[in-house]
Amino acid sequence: MANDVPTVDYELRLHEERSELLARLAELGYGEDSGGRELAYDSNFADTSQVTAERGETEALAVQLRETLKEVENALAKLQAGTYGVCESCGKPISPARLEAKPAARRCIECASKK
Repeated sequence: MANDVPTVDYELRLHEERSELLARLAELGYGEDSGGRELAYDSNFADTSQVTAERGETEALAVQLRETLKEVENALAKLQAGTYGVCESCGKPISPARLEAKPAARRCIECASKK
């Protein structure tokens, strides 16, 4: 790894975060075993606008969780490749404090703030 940060703690944290994200997606009905099915809502519910709003909120949350999961899986791949902890924009090491706060960080704080 190019950044000389201890990988064991970060790897464990990333695996834990991945498990939590998968569990939350499964709770929402978007788990790996859902087979792409849509969520089941009660079609007899009197307030269809409320159902529509809840469905929209659930789908938005699932999108956000999937994006975070993708970031975590990218960080785990970097650990395996030995490139974890290196900024994707400038190539400099990401500070251990930033990795502690966000183990899946792809950019150093300077590059992330330019975004």
